[in-house]
Amino acid sequence: MLGIMAGCAPVAGGQGGGPGGPGGPGGFGAPEPSRPQYLNPGTLAALEGFTSAVRIGSTVYASGQVALDDQGQVVGEGDLRAQAERAFANLTHVLQIAGAKPEDVTKLTLYVVNLKPGDFDAIRQAAPQFFPQRNPPAGMVVGIQALPKDGLLLAVEATAVVRAMFRPRR
Repeated sequence: MLGIMAGCAPVAGGQGGGPGGPGGPGGFGAPEPSRPQYLNPGTLAALEGFTSAVRIGSTVYASGQVALDDQGQVVGEGDLRAQAERAFANLTHVLQIAGAKPEDVTKLTLYVVNLKPGDFDAIRQAAPQFFPQRNPPAGMVVGIQALPKDGLLLAVEATAVVRAMFRPRR
């Protein structure tokens, strides 16, 4: 099931944006276009074996964010909407550390355990900032059998393109 987290890189020691690394919470410097920065916020529990996000240039690839609290416990067990709210909150946190915002998301993939008609409506209600009426991100909802941790009902994976960090002169 680890293949469901496409677009992620294994955790690499000595690289990245954790505390003390480039792109850490103190501010995100402009990365080199060809050198990936691995971002693993210490304030976020995640599925073992994956980096929370990888930034290459202005593009951010966020791993499948799930409904885990900072202690690694499942939030909203059995409640798809509650889990979607937590997964989107975790995704927003990861994007922020990478220098992006929800409106920068260009591609969103949702992996839902035992997907049923109507599940997508519950998910949409949980995070309207990711599903605007006008110009929502490209996306896909994929029904899956299970996720790597018992009790999880969905994972949210995103690609974002960070907008310029300066204003043009008038």
